[in-house]
Amino acid sequence: MSFLNFHHGTRLAESNETPVLVNIAPTAVVALLGTAPAADAAKFPLNTPVLSNGNPADFADLGDTGTLKDAVDDVFDQINPRTIVIRVEEGADAAATMSNLVGDVTAQTGVHALLKAEAMLGIKPRLIAIPGFTSGDGVTANPVVAELIGVLDKLKAVAFVDGPDTTDVTAVAYRQLINSQRVHIVDQKVLVWDTDTSDYVSRPASARFAGVQARVDTELGFWHSLSNKPINGIGGVSRAVSYGLQSDYLNENHVSAIVNHGSGFVTWGNRSATDDDLWVFTPVRRTADFINEALLEAYLEFVDKPFSAANVKLMVESGNAAMRNFKAFGAILGGRVWIDQALNDPTQLAGGKITLSVDFEPPAPMEDIRFLAHRNINYYLEVTKDALSAAS
Repeated sequence: MSFLNFHHGTRLAESNETPVLVNIAPTAVVALLGTAPAADAAKFPLNTPVLSNGNPADFADLGDTGTLKDAVDDVFDQINPRTIVIRVEEGADAAATMSNLVGDVTAQTGVHALLKAEAMLGIKPRLIAIPGFTSGDGVTANPVVAELIGVLDKLKAVAFVDGPDTTDVTAVAYRQLINSQRVHIVDQKVLVWDTDTSDYVSRPASARFAGVQARVDTELGFWHSLSNKPINGIGGVSRAVSYGLQSDYLNENHVSAIVNHGSGFVTWGNRSATDDDLWVFTPVRRTADFINEALLEAYLEFVDKPFSAANVKLMVESGNAAMRNFKAFGAILGGRVWIDQALNDPTQLAGGKITLSVDFEPPAPMEDIRFLAHRNINYYLEVTKDALSAAS
């Protein structure tokens, strides 16, 4: 409110010159793509995001055929997160179904339907899985994964994809065909009890990894790694990966695995399919994404306000208050917001442009904990001292 007009008496206006709140959007939002030929088409239209707020009964009409029902079960065995499903048409053969999943960018079908979710549902998918359609032979890239990478960059989401599940060497060859900070590979399949056949069957592990990450986000925080966390609802794995040299070979080459230290099966691996060592850890990439997006969203409040010392001060203070909060929670090691005068010359400011500088550091997972063991023969002196003391 302006006080420039004439008034005789007293008046009051509430100031809107207060720091903005920088809030993180929901992170434990799973999106599953796949087939469900017997689904209720009215409830699950093709290439249309459909949301459940964590109630598995919402997916009862997916039907028993295709891949989506199993994928939902895989996720909900870990936790009941907000889950988006996108049903694509099952093709005449596997190649035709893959084409339906690759989709059309102009029609926003297949993987591109993920980009419709926020506008339609008011929520952005963050943890993507397309079980049964993301594996490969290590010779040519999987077309669904190749198409998905650009969508992940737009959404600032990560995808869990399935490796070949044949040999370690083939798994590494498969990873070498992908270069994305937002793709997390898991090679083995999991064994799940099938109530129709009353026997264990193998299923892709990608949806369970998405579920584990959703559980970690909910119970610990999005800055925590999904590695070394229990996987619920499985009786084994399709091929054993031993902790040590074998798991090291896969993890070093950015392929995650499932291992058993003797107390149940756990996820094992922190690294995404990228050659950028600074951004190799999946939780680091995700933490940076969420904080960057939170800042962009919060600072819309300042757009089109007039330049003033008060507004610029509030912009800096709001950012630094947010960084203090993120640090207090453990999401970052530290961070700050400031104005670099070298980037804000008068011509830029007069043109309505202002640049804020931001730095912060997400915590890397402690992947390699080392001990250096020493012998100390001086402890023998303690033994003799105790013996002499007892004899006196």
